[in-house]
Amino acid sequence: MSEETSHDAAAAPPAIAQKTAGGNNAYHNFHNDFLHIQDPNERRRLALAEIDKAPFGWYHVRACVVAGVGFFTDSYDIFVVSLLNVMLGIVYFQDVKGKLPQASDNAIKLATSAGTVVGQLGFGYLADHVGRKKMYGLELIVIIFATIGQALSSGSPSVNIVGLIIFWRVLLGVGIGGDYPLSSIITSEFATTKWRGAMMGAVFAQQGIGQLTAAFVMLFLTLGFKEALSQSPSIAQCDGWCAVAVDKMWRALVGFGAVPAAIALYYRLTIPETPRYTFDVGRDVEKAAEDVKAYMSGRSEGEPDDVARVQNRIAAQEQMQVPKASWSDFFRHYSIPKNGLLLFGTAGSWFLLDVAFYGVSLNNASILETIGYSTTGSHTTYDFLYKTSIGNLIIVLAGAVPGYWVSVATLDTLGRKTIQMGGFIILTILFIVWGFAYNHISDHAKLAIFVLAQFFFNFGPNMTTFIIPGEVFPTRYRSTSHGISAASGKIGSIIGQGAIATLRYRNGGTWLDHVLQIYALFMLLGIFTTLFVPETKRKTLEELSGEDQPMPAAMVDDNGSGSHEKRPDSM
Repeated sequence: MSEETSHDAAAAPPAIAQKTAGGNNAYHNFHNDFLHIQDPNERRRLALAEIDKAPFGWYHVRACVVAGVGFFTDSYDIFVVSLLNVMLGIVYFQDVKGKLPQASDNAIKLATSAGTVVGQLGFGYLADHVGRKKMYGLELIVIIFATIGQALSSGSPSVNIVGLIIFWRVLLGVGIGGDYPLSSIITSEFATTKWRGAMMGAVFAQQGIGQLTAAFVMLFLTLGFKEALSQSPSIAQCDGWCAVAVDKMWRALVGFGAVPAAIALYYRLTIPETPRYTFDVGRDVEKAAEDVKAYMSGRSEGEPDDVARVQNRIAAQEQMQVPKASWSDFFRHYSIPKNGLLLFGTAGSWFLLDVAFYGVSLNNASILETIGYSTTGSHTTYDFLYKTSIGNLIIVLAGAVPGYWVSVATLDTLGRKTIQMGGFIILTILFIVWGFAYNHISDHAKLAIFVLAQFFFNFGPNMTTFIIPGEVFPTRYRSTSHGISAASGKIGSIIGQGAIATLRYRNGGTWLDHVLQIYALFMLLGIFTTLFVPETKRKTLEELSGEDQPMPAAMVDDNGSGSHEKRPDSM
């Protein structure tokens, strides 16, 4: 009976591998290069080796641009909120001297962060549950829809403009939040091992370019409406023609954020599924059922043979050596101290960073006054908005943008952990000096510390807290874990802006020095959370996550299934 069964199995023709859909100039479909290999573990090994060892070329540059456009848009939309609030005050709150009430100002700013937390957790989970390909691009659609809705908002007797803006900013935040885990893990899973840090860093560095663009757009709009804005002696008296001009300005400023997102949308919607997800989570090494409907050329590529597909999926279920994703496996995986502490290290570091990173913007007004661009004493609305534009432009260029690109240049040589640890140490020292000597140093010294802090935020933990979570977790939970880490950071930003920021004025005096001392404590704690994350430079994702490469086909046991040797994180 055993011999007959073996004979029948030997006589059965191997199932024919089917092509998967998707692929464009930015994202090559590596899965289809190894269709002639029958063993799914061997096909996985070869496909991943092809990605990991690929020499850096224009293909990688294009992939970085497609992912980076999303972060450019995210940063642009987040950065313009302070400029938006200034102009909303001028147009809609002339009864309170053209300034948005503090409660409304805080609510609009925090609305985006609240939506971002939802997006990071939701899109992070869905990218692991239904696939990267299905989710990538949806977050841009949400961003485009919310941006257009925001730009077209207008108040009425029954609907307050602030309430409308908050609604659209929450929805915008959901889209922005979704971009964090998706762009990180997709870039990570398509990147070559040698330059993965630089690729992921270049994507994240588009935040600086987005901030810079927002400042320039605001400047150009101010110059374009100079004649109308100059008619008003102050923002408290900006009505008529001046108010119409400012109303047009904030709508154009916000609406421009949808342009780069629309340009990148096609490339995001047509990427192939990442080979790691196809093998490790989908376990359909031939063709995922949903991928059949996706066509690059707009025409059918043909339905897969159902019998062959079923045969190969059964074979993959038996032979694939990577654990299947499930809630029980998720909790089992993170109940292992090593894995749980790793998630604590990435989430904790991001949380501690963002408390100070977003809170340090409280010093912008004093910094602008030091460099001569304070809006105090402006003679016209044009003068007020012009100084606001130039001041924000200088702040972006003062350390932030250079810090991003120094990180990109050194991530794969110095290493992620080294940069993060060094950044936290230097920031701790800077905030201690800034906080404890606040009333004893000159304004120019404060400016110098501010510039150095901006530089070492970005040539430090602001960059690495985004990159490391996209590398160290197993494929089946990589997006979810990145989303948890990113959401922790955004919760930190809400605390930094909404709770600690309120302490800066107490009992009629300034408490800003004590707030800076609190930030120094958070930076000090960041040093310790960094100890829980590994160095990731020049290591494959499988090495970092503990998912060993599958065994060769020759080691398959007699019954035709893979030998499932226990690994530290296996079931």
